[in-house]
Amino acid sequence: MAEHLKTGALYIRVSTDKQEELSPDAQKRLLLDYARTNNIIISDDFIFLENGISGKRADKRPEFQKMIGYAKSKEHPIDVILVWKFSRFARNQEESIVYKSLLKKNNVDVISVSEPLADGPFGSLIERIIEWMDEYYSIRLSGEVFRGMTENAMRGNYQCSSPLGYRMKDGRPVIVPEEAAIIKRIFELYVYENKGMHSIAKELNESGCRTKNGGRFERRSIEYILKNPLYYGMIRWNYAERGRKKIKDRSEWIIKKGIHEPIISEKLWQSAANRYETEYRPKKQQPSGTYKHWLSGLVKCSACGASLSTSLGKSPAGKTYMYFQCYRYRKGTCSVSHQISAIKLETAVLDGLHEILASGNVSYEKIRINESADTEQIRINRLLSRLDIKETRIKEAYLDGIDTLEEYKANKTMITEERNRILSELSSLKQGTKNGPETENFLKEIKNVYDILTSDADVAYKAELLRKIVTSIDYDRPGDTLTIHLYKAQ
Repeated sequence: MAEHLKTGALYIRVSTDKQEELSPDAQKRLLLDYARTNNIIISDDFIFLENGISGKRADKRPEFQKMIGYAKSKEHPIDVILVWKFSRFARNQEESIVYKSLLKKNNVDVISVSEPLADGPFGSLIERIIEWMDEYYSIRLSGEVFRGMTENAMRGNYQCSSPLGYRMKDGRPVIVPEEAAIIKRIFELYVYENKGMHSIAKELNESGCRTKNGGRFERRSIEYILKNPLYYGMIRWNYAERGRKKIKDRSEWIIKKGIHEPIISEKLWQSAANRYETEYRPKKQQPSGTYKHWLSGLVKCSACGASLSTSLGKSPAGKTYMYFQCYRYRKGTCSVSHQISAIKLETAVLDGLHEILASGNVSYEKIRINESADTEQIRINRLLSRLDIKETRIKEAYLDGIDTLEEYKANKTMITEERNRILSELSSLKQGTKNGPETENFLKEIKNVYDILTSDADVAYKAELLRKIVTSIDYDRPGDTLTIHLYKAQ
């Protein structure tokens, strides 16, 4: 008998849909009975239980992954995995096949004790049919649940865990006054004081405020609050993929009037939404609240293009002062020093802005908010590159005698016209007009920023406002010139 003994593992899962007919304890008892009857040794270390976890995605089941890890190990501690039904192992047939194949390579079988199979190809066919039926049931159940929750959302019912500012009572969000005060403060700082999300998070943390879970505020938690319509009385449903951070297309969202009391007015929420939608946020830009100077991160070295970073130095008289220097020069990878005192640099920038305001002449780049400017620039550059390739090919065709001179000239004219059209599009994307209402409004924006920069406002606020009109500043120390690159969001 000894040679017939096998070592096994139990995998027990109760799904989130709560439709299973057997509890975890019942599954465990029946699996152990099967193991004893079939000479399978089960150690307590190899009983894997997952309660309230969906079977749709294996990578979201930690106990399942732990069991698979043991099964693949060189020690081979498991010969067989017992489940109550194949649906407990996986409800996604594709994943089921992948994991079962992996286990088979490691000589580990998966057995459903309530769905015995015949040996051979016919048994494998029946197993695939069972898996397909389980997946079909899962999809159908998911669809029914989704339809029910959609209908509930259409009636204005909230169906998620309560966010900061609320707690759930009798199936609806109820305001928590001390938390609601934090929500109001966030919106007011963002709208009325024009503070950035990082600066708001920093201010809240320093004053002892905490998130719903008792943690410290981060930029993303402030962003979530500012974008959540629940706070002005609406509910938002089907906003993101379940269990993922991917936001769905706006056309799939359901936004309805809720049955709960709002914390802020619709006007305040809309003002925050308007600012968020119209602000240009370059990718990977450092939060303004972390800058040591309001010009940090904006000024670029004319020799290598790297940012000028700040440091503290001492004058001959022993006074401490701040200065900027090329980041790469500090590391030894740039050969041109661009050191300049912070006072001299900020004076030059303010003089440049003042000159623009005095003359009224301004050139600026137009940046589309809803369609990334970087993406648009890349698209146009690709079109121009393709025209260069076409031009080379028609020239080669003419030189090789494939095309006549007339054909070459005609093709050349078409390419030239297309290039001019694209360049015109590029020009309209980048260049602002020299006159008209749009430029007048932009000059007013510059004036507002200039007034703040010359005031005693804090560094974070100055940095936040300056980045609304300036993309970068090129400093050429050898030529003693400063070029300010302006932009206007569209």
